Amino acid sequence: MNGEEIYHPGSWIEYEGITMLSDGELERYKRQIPLFGEEGQEKLKGSAIFIAGAGGLGSPVSLYLAAAGVGRLIIADNDAVDLTNLNRQILHGGRSLGERKTVSAARRLSDLNPDIEITAIDRRIDEESISGMVKGADGIVDAMDTFEVRYLLNQVAYKREIPLFHGGIRGFYGQATTIIPGETACLSCIFPHPPPAEVIPVIGATAGIIGSIQANEVLKYLLGMGELLTDRLLLWDGMRSEVDMIAVERNPGCPVCGGMKR
Repeated sequence: MNGEEIYHPGSWIEYEGITMLSDGELERYKRQIPLFGEEGQEKLKGSAIFIAGAGGLGSPVSLYLAAAGVGRLIIADNDAVDLTNLNRQILHGGRSLGERKTVSAARRLSDLNPDIEITAIDRRIDEESISGMVKGADGIVDAMDTFEVRYLLNQVAYKREIPLFHGGIRGFYGQATTIIPGETACLSCIFPHPPPAEVIPVIGATAGIIGSIQANEVLKYLLGMGELLTDRLLLWDGMRSEVDMIAVERNPGCPVCGGMKR
């Protein structure tokens, strides 16, 4: 089923171009609507986010965005569920072993929130496929484990002028930043050279922490609330339970964003 899209439609009510909330949704979100009002919830419902990867980071990101009511999640992965995934990839369970991750993810997210739309794409993310995958998305979540694909996501984010929410993990350590094209340092500014390729050791709790930060950034961006994690690289040290912040700057000579006006 390589390349097949799994589409689970949610229940949408539109009136004069405005996405309206159903009575069931008003009840579902009653503990968060006091934070940003029905208008904010309608903004979430009218938004679409592309999530690159249904693994360790993609699991908490997609689960929390689905639970919050982001109206459409586009999630891409080209792998099957393996027993070694289950220490951290909480989208999947024992009955998903051997199943395509897109199938497992779509089923879990639709069960969590049947009022949203899930488009799950079982295809490798590459230069040929990425443009179509992110079409209509308001932002891109980097939930990958290779810098080859991360750089590609960074490039398409700048081409489409939509934000990139980066996250990375290794063992008890993690990092996150939010990139706004034309305003902030991009991924190539922060990491001009990729780290050596390796099989990355990781525990689920680290993925949960960084994925939750990424989901929080997405929600703040869509709602226009708070201070985004821009021009800052958050570093999580799980061994010491400490967070450090590193200021980052745009590189005028960056091949991706160097020519964009700020």
